[in-house]
Amino acid sequence: MLTLQAVRILILSGLSFFVALAMTPFLIKFLSKYQLGKQIRVSERTPIFSKLHQIKAGTPTMGGIVIWLTVIGLAFLFFVLNFFFNGVWDYFNFTDRAETYLPIAAMLIAAILGLVDDLFGIFKIGPNGGGIKVRHKLIIYTLIAALGAWWFYFKLDWSVFYIPFFGNIEIHGWYFLIFMFVIIASAFSSNETDGLDGLLGGVSLFAFAALMIVAFFLGRYDLAVFNGVIIGALLAFLWFNVYPARFFMGDTGSMALGITLGVTAMLTNTALFLPFFMIIPVIESLSVIIQFTSKKLFKKKVFLSTPIHHHFEAIGWPETKITMRFWIISAVFTGLGLVLFFLSRFL
Repeated sequence: MLTLQAVRILILSGLSFFVALAMTPFLIKFLSKYQLGKQIRVSERTPIFSKLHQIKAGTPTMGGIVIWLTVIGLAFLFFVLNFFFNGVWDYFNFTDRAETYLPIAAMLIAAILGLVDDLFGIFKIGPNGGGIKVRHKLIIYTLIAALGAWWFYFKLDWSVFYIPFFGNIEIHGWYFLIFMFVIIASAFSSNETDGLDGLLGGVSLFAFAALMIVAFFLGRYDLAVFNGVIIGALLAFLWFNVYPARFFMGDTGSMALGITLGVTAMLTNTALFLPFFMIIPVIESLSVIIQFTSKKLFKKKVFLSTPIHHHFEAIGWPETKITMRFWIISAVFTGLGLVLFFLSRFL
């Protein structure tokens, strides 16, 4: 049984990789043909960022389409095949009401909203031609999180929260607020991390790999396959997104990945391990919060530029060095998070 499920994950992850890999050149060609490139605004509020990244202006964006379209496309394909051929394709079908309906729906909704934001930025729609404001994005994240919390609490009857080394505790209505916080935080932090070639794609890869292992251990095999399919698509995306990037992820990718990570963590009841699996996005978000607070209260900057990867750029670190070192940190903390997860289950 376990071997068959492991093979199932490998097959569908590999299929996802090759589908996304084949799709990407056509997407890049389409984005380039219609000049759907990243707009780098010259702003007095972000002079360091503008100076460092002006050279990237015009690079095709919305590359995250290849990730979520592959994942949702394969989910839909095998669901339909299994439905019309009376269960013949059940081995490959990974759509399940209790395990994957919500993360698939969350990924699709977030991806579409992110796509709208990307298009606003490209066509200079919105305040100062920069797309949707951060506070408006937070409102969007809140609405998605509220919908997910409603589904978990009222439809799936979830009201317990896992505390490592203590076990599950009943939190009743507080589950609603905790769920929303996790989703909003994961979406916001992923969006902040998407700023260097290959950065968010790489750190997300470690996070989804950890959640795939967790889901497999917990016997949530459809969810494990879902994470494996995301990993396959991410690997194909990174093939073209590592420095120098052929295209950027865009909000359509970062929003989809961030919200899906949060939902998956809640489905596996491992929200308190998420800071280990997403250590870089956590650090990126903290740097933004610290910078904002310091400027408001003390009129002083702590970092040259935020999120913190821009600070390292400003002090002279090459982009590739920042990305690779952040990947290494992600790998170490993901491993530590998994060790703690298994220790908490067996001790």
